[in-house]
Amino acid sequence: MDHESFDVVIIGGGVSGCATFWTLSEYSNVKSIAIVEKCSDLAMVSSNVRANSQTVHDGSIETNYTAQKAKKVKLSAQKVVNYALKHNLQNKVIYKTQKMAIGVGDKECEFIQKRHHEFLEVFPDLEWFDKGTIKQIEPNIILGVDRTNDRPENIVGSGYREAWCAMNFEALSKDFANRAQEKNPNNQVLLNFWVKSIKQNAQDGYTLTSKSGEVVHAKFVLVNAGSYSLVLAQTMQYGLNLGCLPVAGSFYFVPNLLRGKVYMVQNPKLPFAAVHGDPDIGVANRTRIGPTAIAMPKLERSKYWFSGISTDLAKVDFHREIFGVLLDLIKDPEIRAYVLKNIIFEIPFFGKREFLKDARKLIPSLRVGDLEYAKGYGEVRPQVVDRSAKKLELGEKKIITNKGITFNMTPSPGATSCLQNAYIDALEITKYLNATFDTTRFLQDLSPEEL
Repeated sequence: MDHESFDVVIIGGGVSGCATFWTLSEYSNVKSIAIVEKCSDLAMVSSNVRANSQTVHDGSIETNYTAQKAKKVKLSAQKVVNYALKHNLQNKVIYKTQKMAIGVGDKECEFIQKRHHEFLEVFPDLEWFDKGTIKQIEPNIILGVDRTNDRPENIVGSGYREAWCAMNFEALSKDFANRAQEKNPNNQVLLNFWVKSIKQNAQDGYTLTSKSGEVVHAKFVLVNAGSYSLVLAQTMQYGLNLGCLPVAGSFYFVPNLLRGKVYMVQNPKLPFAAVHGDPDIGVANRTRIGPTAIAMPKLERSKYWFSGISTDLAKVDFHREIFGVLLDLIKDPEIRAYVLKNIIFEIPFFGKREFLKDARKLIPSLRVGDLEYAKGYGEVRPQVVDRSAKKLELGEKKIITNKGITFNMTPSPGATSCLQNAYIDALEITKYLNATFDTTRFLQDLSPEEL
C-alpha cells in the first residue's frame, strides 16, 4: 500500500514522537504530519505505563543532577506539567503525590544537606525533612527491621509534601496524538508500520518503506525510535562513530508501603538511578521498587531473556572500541560488583533475596515474601557509546544531518523532556521547510517564565 506524501514523518509513536506531532500541529503551519509506529498502538515500548518509573523528573530529588542541570530540566519538566494541567488531565494523566530524596547514614546525610542548600536557588520552596518529619510523612522508611523500633541510622530528606510529579506517559502520548489529529485532519497515525529502509530521493525528501511493503514519502524525517534510532542512522551512514549499550531495568512490587516517591543517593560512577520507590499509578495499592539495571543484547524487552536478541545491534556494536569501553567499565571494582549483583537480580529465587538487601536500605522492614518480581515491567534504555572518545555518553543524544533527517536517542529523562525536545525539533523542522513556528504562543501556553 502506498500512502500519500507528508511534509513531516515522525518514526516512533512514543511520548517524544507524539509530543513533536502535537507541537508541530498546534504551533506551526506545517500542512501534513504522520507518525509511523511499528506496534499495534502508540506508546507500547519505553513510554508504556509499565516501562518506566512514571515520574516527572524536574531535578529536585534526582541526586545525580547538578544545580545547573536542574535549572534546565526544571523548565523542561514544567512544560509537561503545564500541558497536563492546561488540558485538565489531573488524575487521568498527571497525579499529585509526595516526593523526596533521602540520605541514609552520616555521609549521605551530609551530602543531602549540602545539596538541599545549593538547590534552594533553583527550587525556593524545597522542604527539609529531619528523621522525625520523615517518620510522619513516610513511616515505613523509618520503621526498623524488627517492625517495632526505629532504624538506628541517621536519615534526612529533601523534597515536597505534595507535587504534580507522577505521570502516565502512555496516556500522555495518546492525548498528544489525539489533539494533533483533531487540529489537522491531514495528519495521520500509521500503526504496524515497522520501518525497514529510509531512502533519500533524488530531488526532494525521503521514501520510507515498511517491512510489509508499505511506503510513505516525507520532506523531513524525524527519527524518535528509542534504541532503534542509532540502527536506522547507521543504515544511512550516519553516527558511525557511535555504539549502543542497551541497559534494561526491572522492578519489584511490594505492598502499598510508601505514600509518595522516595529516591536515594546515586553512586556518581554509575549512569543508572539508585533504587527508589514509587506508588504505581497503573496498579492499585502497590509500590514499585527498582529499577535494577542489566546490559543485554536487545533493543527492547521481550518475554524471555534469550528471545528478541538483536542482529542489528551486533552490526552497530561489533567494534574493538566498544568492547574496550565495556572492558574499562568492568575493570572498576564498584561497577563490576554492581553489574554482577544486577545479573543475580534477574535469577528466579536467588534474585529476590539479593534484591531484598538493596530494598531494605529504603524500607528496612521488608521481608522476602513482600517482594514480587514485576513481570512485564521495565524496558531497555540505550546508553550511547562514543567510539572516538572511548566512553559512555550520558544523557540524550541527537544526530543532526542538515539534510532533512534527524535522529534522536532519548534515554531517561527523555519522557520528562519530551516537550522541550519537541520545541527544539520543531524549530529545526520549520526552518528546513521554510514554515513558521509560533514560539511566543508555545511559551505563553507552556513556559511563560521563559518569555
